[in-house]
Parts: sequence; structure tokens; C-alpha cells
Amino acid sequence: MIFIDSLVFIYGLVLGSFFNVVAIRLLNKESLAFPPSHCVHCQHRLHALDLLPVISYLFLKGKCRYCKVSISPLYPFGEILTAFSIFFVYKLVGISYELIPSLLLTGLLVISVLTDIRKQLILDVVTFPILGGLVISRLFIGTEPFWYYLLGGLVGFTLLLFIAIVSNGGMGGGDIKLYAAIGVALGPKLTLMSLILASFVGAIAGLLLMIIGKLKRGQPMAFGPYIMIGCLISYGYGNFLWNWYMTFLL
Repeated sequence: MIFIDSLVFIYGLVLGSFFNVVAIRLLNKESLAFPPSHCVHCQHRLHALDLLPVISYLFLKGKCRYCKVSISPLYPFGEILTAFSIFFVYKLVGISYELIPSLLLTGLLVISVLTDIRKQLILDVVTFPILGGLVISRLFIGTEPFWYYLLGGLVGFTLLLFIAIVSNGGMGGGDIKLYAAIGVALGPKLTLMSLILASFVGAIAGLLLMIIGKLKRGQPMAFGPYIMIGCLISYGYGNFLWNWYMTFLL
């Protein structure tokens, strides 16, 4: 098990490196295949020793080997985030069919976080294909009937659309479509819980950022990281939290 766990974590790091490329190139409207990996500052082509997840960043002390310009810490952040997220869902569901929708959801969440942090955008070009993959996977995989997951997608989309209308654009279109995909993955009950958790964590984080002067009142804030936190907690422990909460109402 230690060997398999290690392989899963390493796979997550490598996939995280790819997700960084996806996020940056799609934001810049560039091809994912061409040109090969290169420094965004000096355009020098990167080689194998420059592309080792996390290790290269530490070895190079966070600077490009060729032009010595600082490398964004978002690179190792994306790699570590992906590795821990994939390891988390793998430990939840094990080697089972449920790993397919869980990995699709995790990949969507990670890429959304990386694009949202960089430019406060969640890209349809990422969301729509993975939404399609989740719908297909839920035709065959899941503990609930297929309509239940479709209802989850409708609930996620409708809730975020309602919030966007009420808040006069406080929630972007990318978030709305992202939550449609989340709903298909989680179903309506856990989707609602994930939104509650994301809002709670986001409110606390926003308050702390204002206290330390990193965020001004009314300033837009990337909500993607808090959506991811809410979704993963809900996916892993949502039923337990729901049952715990219901004991206070009964």
C-alpha cells in the first residue's frame, strides 16, 4: 500500500505540472502542444531537469536557470495542490469505478483554482468537456440513480445563478457553470452543503485578508479556492456532516 500510495502522490505531482501548463496557456489563448515548455520571461526551452515537479523549483531556488527571473510560486503550489487532492479522493474511494468521476471533479477544481487565482477566470473550455465527462460517467457510476446527479447539476447551476442575480454580478458566469459540473458529481444534497462550506470558508478568509490589509472592502476575490475546499470536504464527509446537523433539528 505504501508503494501504491507513493505512486498516486507522484502521479498527482506530475499531473499538477500539466495542470499549470493548461491553466497558463488557456488563459493566454495558446496551444497546449506548441511551443514546448519554455520560460515565460526569456522564452528559453526548458529541459527535463527544469521540469521536475516541486524539486526543480527548490533546486533552482525559485528562479529560471537561464534568465534568473523569479518563477511564480503558483507552479509548485499547483503541483502540491493536485497531488494532495488526488491522494485525498483516492484514499476516499480506493481503486473503484467511483475514482473516475472523482478524478474528473478534482482536475476541474484544480485547474479552476489556478485560473481563478491568476486572472479571476474559470474557463468554459475546461468546464464544459469535464461536465460532459461527468454526465457520461454518472450514467454508469454512482450509488444514486442517474436523474439524481442531473438534479444536482440543475441545483448547482440554479443556486449560483440566483446568487449572481441577487448580488448583481457578485458571482461570475464561470462559477455558475462550474457548479453545474459539481452538482453532477455530488448530487443535490452534497452540492448544497459544498456551497455552504465554501461560503463559510470564503467569508472567514476574506475577513482575515481585510484585517491584514491584503483585501479591500468591495474588492473582487477569487472564490475558486473556497469552492474547492467546500467540494472536497462535502465529497468526503458530507453525509456525516449532514447527519450530524440533522440531529440538532430532530
